[in-house]
Amino acid sequence: MSLRIFGVLGAGALLVIVLGSTVVAADGPGGGHRLTVVERAETDTVVDLGATGDSIGDLLAFGNPIYDASNTHQVGRDQGSCIRTNPGVSWECTWTTIVPGGSLTVEGPFNDNGSDTQLAITGGTGTYRNARGQMTLHARNAQGSEYDFRFQTIGG
Repeated sequence: MSLRIFGVLGAGALLVIVLGSTVVAADGPGGGHRLTVVERAETDTVVDLGATGDSIGDLLAFGNPIYDASNTHQVGRDQGSCIRTNPGVSWECTWTTIVPGGSLTVEGPFNDNGSDTQLAITGGTGTYRNARGQMTLHARNAQGSEYDFRFQTIGG
């Protein structure tokens, strides 16, 4: 990811974190801040907990590397889980994305068909301690092996 890290510091302040020599800063709509990173889904594991096969209650667990927006430098990791709520259609997920300066937590849907979804930013730590807003989950390929996490946050 060509590193875009924007921290929410409250009162509209903008923090830009520099990794290596790449810095990209931009305010989002309505004065919010944006952070775009790429997840490489390397550890996703489905645990069949309900009826045999794809069924309500199955669990998807993961802990994957997070890269900058250009998908070239690892800048963090994520960890979380999803519960199957609509077999063959979608999961309900909660996870934490850990990047320089802190972490962001999200909750919301993950669609089997690869379509974009919006997840709620439910909180953060460190630089992101006052974060709220939404994250767009976007599949980068048909295999579902890489995803853009596009955070749009507003200070608290």
